[in-house]
Amino acid sequence: MIPIQYTNHNQTTHLHEQNGVVYMTFRQLDRMGVPHAFSTRLGGVSQGYLSTMNLSFHRGDDPEAVLENHRRLAKAVGYDVNRLVLSDQIHETHIYQVTEADCGKGVFRESDILGVDGLVTDRAGIPLMIFAADCVPLFFYDPIRRVVALAHSGWRGTAARMGSAMLNVMEREYGSRPTDVYCTVGPSICGNCYTVGEEVAEIFRTEFHRGSEWENFLYPVGNGTYRLDLWEANRYILWEAGAAKEHVEVTDVCTCCNPELMYSHRASHGMRGNLGAVICLPDQGHCNKGKSYEK
Repeated sequence: MIPIQYTNHNQTTHLHEQNGVVYMTFRQLDRMGVPHAFSTRLGGVSQGYLSTMNLSFHRGDDPEAVLENHRRLAKAVGYDVNRLVLSDQIHETHIYQVTEADCGKGVFRESDILGVDGLVTDRAGIPLMIFAADCVPLFFYDPIRRVVALAHSGWRGTAARMGSAMLNVMEREYGSRPTDVYCTVGPSICGNCYTVGEEVAEIFRTEFHRGSEWENFLYPVGNGTYRLDLWEANRYILWEAGAAKEHVEVTDVCTCCNPELMYSHRASHGMRGNLGAVICLPDQGHCNKGKSYEK
């Protein structure tokens, strides 16, 4: 297995290998027995710069290869690929409520879930998936109301407070209290690797102007360039939206620092496939049965 470079040693992210498929899970979701994963680029059948575990049908890959990749990941993680529901992302904050009628959309049948960067469901056994290759995947689990969700949050989604939008939908549509929801900020580009220009910096200064919140995750480095820490920005957004501080877990793995293990748009200059974040609401009898793992 390719060694992983951690940005710190808080041990929130755990690496697994099953039949050659390498994927990650996260400490608090593991402990609660929630089926979930974040894929790597290892263990699939895609070729060239898409090698090998590209999960997107929209990156110019052979559709049969992508489908086989999905089958392999599902078998390794332990969810039903036939019920998988995919998002179709546009860097906005639109959220879709998934039901049984949506099973298989985007994988085995045409999807009408378009222009959506967040998926949420209270139906057990329906795997949800969003895609990333430096952008932030956000995982949500409410063990009280029994709701799971995923959101895709790049810089545009983060500036628009995607994490807050998801907590609002969970509260409005399912009765979730933000303080009950466990939130995980998944692997993505770290603040040391991600630089932006003045235009993006100004958007964050405008959106997070109260008390100069932006100073906690936007750092000038000279010549009109800034380092943007999307991990800390999303942590702040989730706290601001009412999530309990102890329920917000932030990754320690950067996609750009690990280009042999994960696709990174920035490290590859756009020549890459897509990673997948997946979560599934467990049956009632399987909750709180944490999985064992080796780091």
